Amino acid sequence: MKKIFKTSLAVALSVCMAAAMTACGGSGSASSSESAPAESGAAAESTEASAGGAIKIGGSGPLTGPAAVYGQAVKNAAEIAVEEVNAKGGLQFELNMQDDAHDPEKAVTAYGVLKDWGMQASLATVTSAPGAAVSPSYAEDKIFAITPSGSSTSVIYADPDNLSGAFGNVFQMCFTDPNQGTASADYIAAHPELGSKIGIIYKNDDNYSKGIFDTFMAEAAAKGLNVVYSEGTFDDSNAQDFTVQLGKAQEAGADILFLPIYYDPASLILTQANGMGYKPTFFGVDGMDGILGLEGFDTSLAEGVYLLTPFSADATDELTVNFVTKYKEKFGEVPNQFAADAYDCVYAIAQACEAAGVTADMSSDEICTKLVEQFTTMTFSGLTGSEMKWNANGEVTKSPKAVVIKDGVYVGVED
Repeated sequence: MKKIFKTSLAVALSVCMAAAMTACGGSGSASSSESAPAESGAAAESTEASAGGAIKIGGSGPLTGPAAVYGQAVKNAAEIAVEEVNAKGGLQFELNMQDDAHDPEKAVTAYGVLKDWGMQASLATVTSAPGAAVSPSYAEDKIFAITPSGSSTSVIYADPDNLSGAFGNVFQMCFTDPNQGTASADYIAAHPELGSKIGIIYKNDDNYSKGIFDTFMAEAAAKGLNVVYSEGTFDDSNAQDFTVQLGKAQEAGADILFLPIYYDPASLILTQANGMGYKPTFFGVDGMDGILGLEGFDTSLAEGVYLLTPFSADATDELTVNFVTKYKEKFGEVPNQFAADAYDCVYAIAQACEAAGVTADMSSDEICTKLVEQFTTMTFSGLTGSEMKWNANGEVTKSPKAVVIKDGVYVGVED
């Protein structure tokens, strides 16, 4: 998970816009009401149509805790998309986002709350570990789900190691971890000016990080890249002090440091590397998106950091400009990739619902069948990609972009 910079790169643009359902009911503007996390047993936070007949779209994510930047971005953007869909009349959505705090057990609890609420389709989870915990339930209960940013193969496969046993009704808007690893190696190979000796620090107890690392290493070998340090692992027990890993990477002469990790540990690595006087080119993936909004982090330390992402907030196309403008006006900040993916999820679901004639009086089972049929045959264009397609396993075909952090903002890298 699941976590980036926005720029046009040579690997795969974006796709992550799906998760709000549609119903033929009266038109009406959406409103939101605050609520407590699922584990508290309090009412869910929801955005609902003012008229009846709305399709109930659920989802969970880290609305609190260290990964809250991701969850809040998804919730915010999904709310905007639901409001826009409802304002058009016809299809109507009701959105209910629960707080799972990036915790698998809390995600299971949130799923139960959403099911009891009457969820008919879902944005699944924001991050990968919670997604892996609840995807079997979505499959068993036959509820269609599309995650904006749960990129691990464990979210869509019962056997992620062998890429087999696809759940069949759990889809991804984001590109998968293996694709990110391959794309990162390909980009570094195509841009030798970034560095010739590669060091890697990754989280070995995280499906997201380990999955990207494994495919990066395979592609790096195929491309003849010089990986001089790949033993820089960590887990939850030692995720605060990276001086040993950084020291070994520096001793090995690594002039580019690949970080397939989330923004929180990445911020510590950048801070500690600066304190050591170690200044390689830092290269991350989508999990690092959000680092510029991390409270207490000196964002000047992120200058020159490269990321692969499907979305660039500085793009000048009309769809991106309108979304970024509305997001900034409503939430006072620039949307990240996770927000863009969520926005796309809602609109992709809306497109599929309209094409299939989905209505709010249908069962979740019936809706699931119709949405799977649509998603495996339709093409979708949104903020994170053009003419995106999904295979029967739920994987999306799209291309990431490369971005670099410059003057405190993400800037697209044009080849």
